[in-house]
Amino acid sequence: MKAGRLYLIPVPLGPTAHGTVLPAAVVDRARRLTRFVAENAKTARAFLKALPADTPLQQIEIDELNQHTPPEALARLLAPTLTGDDLGLISEAGCPAIADPGADLVALAHRLGVKVVPLVGPSAILLALMASGLSGQNFAFHGYLPSEAGAREQRVRELEKESRQQRRTQIFIETPYRNRQLLASLLGVCAPATRVCIATDLTTADELICTRAVAEWRRQALPDINRRPTVFLLQA
Repeated sequence: MKAGRLYLIPVPLGPTAHGTVLPAAVVDRARRLTRFVAENAKTARAFLKALPADTPLQQIEIDELNQHTPPEALARLLAPTLTGDDLGLISEAGCPAIADPGADLVALAHRLGVKVVPLVGPSAILLALMASGLSGQNFAFHGYLPSEAGAREQRVRELEKESRQQRRTQIFIETPYRNRQLLASLLGVCAPATRVCIATDLTTADELICTRAVAEWRRQALPDINRRPTVFLLQA
């Protein structure tokens, strides 16, 4: 029996109409699938309802894969592809498997010989880098920095030093309610000439993207990024 495919289905980053950020071919593929693995089933159903899906929502199967999913559950989640069914992987926002637990399912698909098909859509990390004016030739994404202030500031110092030595753009994110603390650490620790970009609420009506040298950031009123999804970038 021919195996099904694992389609990586991107979704909007925020309250944005899917037609403004997703190609028609991606929407068409998502509409036709009847089995999904999603970081959050409720959010996935809202996305499919907005398309709308070709199949009634109550007939669509959605299994969850998140930070609490044990590794031994991955085989069960991918099982439909081994019996010939196509499967869609959906993240909470943006592109699946990028800063997302779906990467583990993709890795298993490769080990089992299941064809993986990535579809085009918004990635907050790449959109932020594109719009930052910082180096797109050499960059690294570091996920979340430490939450404790001292450890966070030490990590910022390390990333700034590496950026200076390697001419590398450093990219990271934070839980939205700690955005202000992270920005304060960046402005308190980094050298005046280091450039810092904040990219907030990307692709939405409230989008904010701003790159300044640390010295400039210190002289101006800071934007309100509290509890707003934000990508942070620096280049020394």
